[in-house]
Amino acid sequence: MESCDIFISGGGIAGLSAAAAFGTAGFHVICADPAPPITDRSEDGADMRTTALLQPARQVLEASGVWERLAPHVTPLQIMRIVDAGGDEPEPRLTREFNADDISELPFGWNAPNWLLRRELVARLSELTTVDFRPGLGAETLFTRDSAARVRLSDGSSVNARLVIAADGRTSPMRQSAGIPVRTMRYGQKALAFAVTHPIPHENVSTEIHRTGGPFTLVPLPDHDGVPSSAVVWMDEGPLSQARYDLPVEAFEAEASVRSCHLFGPLTLASRRSIWPIISQLAERMSAQRIALIAEAAHVVPPIGAQGLNMSLADTAALLSLAEARPEGLGDRQMLDAYHTARHSDVALRVRGIDLLNRASQVSTPALRDARAAGLNALYAMSPVRKTLMQMGLGVR
Repeated sequence: MESCDIFISGGGIAGLSAAAAFGTAGFHVICADPAPPITDRSEDGADMRTTALLQPARQVLEASGVWERLAPHVTPLQIMRIVDAGGDEPEPRLTREFNADDISELPFGWNAPNWLLRRELVARLSELTTVDFRPGLGAETLFTRDSAARVRLSDGSSVNARLVIAADGRTSPMRQSAGIPVRTMRYGQKALAFAVTHPIPHENVSTEIHRTGGPFTLVPLPDHDGVPSSAVVWMDEGPLSQARYDLPVEAFEAEASVRSCHLFGPLTLASRRSIWPIISQLAERMSAQRIALIAEAAHVVPPIGAQGLNMSLADTAALLSLAEARPEGLGDRQMLDAYHTARHSDVALRVRGIDLLNRASQVSTPALRDARAAGLNALYAMSPVRKTLMQMGLGVR
C-alpha cells in the first residue's frame, strides 16, 4: 500500500493550490480528483468564472512558485466601485469608490480566469517531484486512526497518509466520511457568470451594481481581441436567472446592458454562460481525526467581495504554517485542533457578513433600497470605518 505525508481529495483550484503549497514546502503529496482539470478556454466545460486574488492570496501563491506563472495574465484591481441603482429606473443614484491607495501601495488584488488558474497550477505541479497529481481518480472512503488515515480510491487502490485535506467541494465525500455536519442557508438565487467586451475601458475598476435580486458585478479582464473586457457575475432570483440563461444571445446582451446601467456602454457576450445556485454553508468544525477541511468542503459563500477562494487560500496558509512549525506532528490532534481554532471563528464571521450583504442586495421594496443606499453612504463617509472595512475585506485585519 502506498504512503504519503498528505493526501488531498479534490483537484479544483483550492486543491491544486494546496498541493503546490505543501509540495513546494517539501511534503510528499498525492492529489486526486475524479474529473481531470480543463485548462483551455475553448474546451467544453471550461470554467469561465474568474477569481480576484487578493493581496494575502498572492503571498501564498508566490511561496508556492505559482505567482510568477500567473503574473503575465492577471489584471490589477485598483478600485472597488459600489453603485446603488435602486431607484425607479435602472440607473446610478449613488456611487462610492474604495481605492487601494488608501491602505496599501499595491492593488486590492488581481483578477484571473479560473480555467487559466487551473492551467498554471497543473503546470507548477508537473515541476514538483514531491507531488503526484492523479486526475481521473476519486477518493471514495476514509478510515482514520490516531496514527494515520487510509483513503480508498475509485480504482480500488488505497493510500495511507498522515494528513488528509478535504478540498472536494460543498458536498465533500471526505467531510461526510469524517462525520462533520454543516449548516446550509439557501437564498432562492442563481448566479450567471460570463465574460463581455465593452467600448468604455474599465481602467482596473471592479464595479458592483446593486438594484434588486442580487448584485451585478463587472471585474476587469485583459482586453479580448483588442477590446476592453470584463468578467460578470449576475445574481438574481433563480427563475429569472434561468430564464436569462436560456435567452438568445442578442436578447441576453440587451438585458445585461440595461442591468449594467450602461456604465461601460453596450455589453457584448465574449464567452459561454454558466449558472449555479447560491448558498452559504459552514462546517461545524474545520477538522477531525487526521483530516482538515479547506475551501468549499469547509465554507461556501455567495460571490460577493471576492472572499471565496481567498478564504480557501487562507485555510491552506494556516494549515501549512502549523505543519512547518511542527513537522513531526503533521496531522495529529494538536495540529488539527490548532487549525480549527485558527480558522473557524474568522470563517464564521465572514460567512455571516457575506450572508448579510447578500440579503441586503436582494431587497426589492423602495424603502429597503433607500435604507441600503443610506447605509452605504454612511459607512463610506466615516474614513476610519471605510479603511477598516477594506482591510477586513483583504483579510489583513
